[in-house]
This record gives sequence, C-alpha cells and structure tokens, in this order.
Amino acid sequence: MTTKERILHSVLFEIFALVIIMAGASLFTNHNPAAVGGMGLVMSLIAMAWNYIYNLGFDKVFGNDRLSRKMGTRIAHGIGFEFGLIFATIPLLMWVLQKDFWTVLILDIGIVLFFLVYSILYNLAYDHIKAKWFNKMVAA
Repeated sequence: MTTKERILHSVLFEIFALVIIMAGASLFTNHNPAAVGGMGLVMSLIAMAWNYIYNLGFDKVFGNDRLSRKMGTRIAHGIGFEFGLIFATIPLLMWVLQKDFWTVLILDIGIVLFFLVYSILYNLAYDHIKAKWFNKMVAA
C-alpha cells in the first residue's frame, strides 16, 4: 500500500467505527452520544497512528499481497493490532472515566472484542472492494 492508501484505509476504518460506536452508545447506554463521540475521536486518533505503524510492520513481515492472506493470518493480524492498542487506551480511559484499572480493562476488553471482529471484516471487505475497483480502473 502507498502512504496515501494507508491513510485512506485508516481514516475510513475509524469513520465507520465511530458511527457504529456512537449509534451503539445512544441505543444501549444512557451516555451522551456527543461525549462518547469526543472520547471516541481521541481514541480514533491514537488508533489511526497505531494502525499506520502496525500495518506497515505487518506488511513488511507478511508481504503486500493482502488478497492471498488466509483467515488465520487475518485473525492474527486483528489480535496483534488490538492487544497493542490496549496499552495505549487503558491509561486514557482510566483518566477520562475516573475508573480503576480492572474496571477499565474489562471495558477495554469489550471494545477490543468489537474491534477484533470489526477489523477482520473491514479489512476483508476493503481488500476485495479495492481489488474489484482497481481491476475495473485498469480495464478502462
């Protein structure tokens, strides 16, 4: 992936995630969606920086042929990404929510489980949509 594409990939990932998180927060909790969105935006910025760094390294190790990646590789990719992100988000969540480590860890595990599934599905869809779109552009 080029740098521009990595940035597009990351921004789209975070936009779709924020929409889902804000909708879920307004449907299933009594938290203000704007407050959840603000915290989500900060966490998204952290995640985008981590996404860029992590995927750059992952592609160097596993190659750039993303369509040939098996489901096991995609699952390992998602797990590695989310565990790395936990270390950056736990201190922020503890500070913002004024909660102890264990409460925030449990909350963060819930967030990680959502993002684990979401990241696998997003990357699978992104890779296939990109391949289909790119093939149409090359044929034209």
